[in-house]
Amino acid sequence: MNVFKPLLSTMLAASFFVATSCSQTKKADQQRPIELGIKLADSDMARFPDASMLDWSSKPKWSYTQGLVSLALQRLTDETGDQKYYDYGFAYADKMIGEDGSIKTYKKEKYNLDLVNSGKILFQIYAKTGEQRFKTAMDTLYAQLESQPTTSDGGYWHKKIYPYQMWLDGVYMADPFHAQYGKVFNKPEAIDHAMHQVFTIQKHTHDSITGLNFHGWDESREQAWADSVTGLSQHVWGRAQGWYAMALVDILDFVPEDHPQRAEFIGILKSVYTAILKAQDPTTGVWWQVMDAPGREGNYLESTCSSMFVYAFAKANRMGYVDDSYMEAAKKGFDGIVRNFIKTEEDGSLSLTQCCAVAGLGGNPYRDGSFEYYTSTEIRDNDPKGVGPFVMATIELQKDLDQHTK
Repeated sequence: MNVFKPLLSTMLAASFFVATSCSQTKKADQQRPIELGIKLADSDMARFPDASMLDWSSKPKWSYTQGLVSLALQRLTDETGDQKYYDYGFAYADKMIGEDGSIKTYKKEKYNLDLVNSGKILFQIYAKTGEQRFKTAMDTLYAQLESQPTTSDGGYWHKKIYPYQMWLDGVYMADPFHAQYGKVFNKPEAIDHAMHQVFTIQKHTHDSITGLNFHGWDESREQAWADSVTGLSQHVWGRAQGWYAMALVDILDFVPEDHPQRAEFIGILKSVYTAILKAQDPTTGVWWQVMDAPGREGNYLESTCSSMFVYAFAKANRMGYVDDSYMEAAKKGFDGIVRNFIKTEEDGSLSLTQCCAVAGLGGNPYRDGSFEYYTSTEIRDNDPKGVGPFVMATIELQKDLDQHTK
């Protein structure tokens, strides 16, 4: 499974971004990017009718993947007006949050940044329903971040069980929520804290050679995966870089235009995105599982990080943070995903293939962060960590297309 094998769908093999105006012909209308997002969302909802069971969970749980897909579907309702996508995420929140605002299966004392991510869907749910329990749940997650253990320079530990460690993944899990909480509930210090996490992890994980970011940093230098001098993990893992790329553009939604560090923050975004752009595979338009070892035997082109980068590039261009070359790269990346990773099943549903199921650092059994580790983890179809970003990417690409065909 570690060797990349193109999966062509005859229905979808043609480029979605042709020279003709997509508003002029029926054929072009069928090439609207969001139609693929809708179809993949519908397919995933059929596979997992209950969002609490996403990620092949054996029982309902409050976890980041459920929130990731639910957030993508919330945005699909915002874009299409179809209420069923919002309802999917609402049903998850309704099931997992008690009348008193307690979150089922959540334990603050774990200080696990992953558990904050699903809180992002609660802002819209609370705004629509006015139910205090959803605000109480958000307050609980905010309180976790306010007391999260940190490195000596204020970087959040990824989890309490991973002391003194910052992972790129955690920036997406916690910091867009933290910044949004700050904006919505007038806590400007929360926005500052979210930005500080980016400044801190960028300082520690930036690779001066590739411009990319290593997966993790251990301040204590005690972990076997960490370099004894720098504390850095060995490689640039595609999805960790993808989480970070999405976090950067999402946090900026809540940073005031006159914030004294906004320009510095955008500078980091541009630097990170420049490196990701250079790492795009020129032939396929997608990205490698281990980004600092393109083409190495055993490496493979991977769909979850590719979907994340397409989303990040397209949104950043729409927001004016980066130039149009990134939108062109996003379109090229999307075409590559469609050609190589989207599969039409016998029942007509869509699948996203070539998804890295999971990867991490440390733990038991121990994950050593080696090239062999990242390329030997399970590969599967329709992982939520790919489905959610893919849907969000189609929304961003559709916004751009609509803007240019009005």
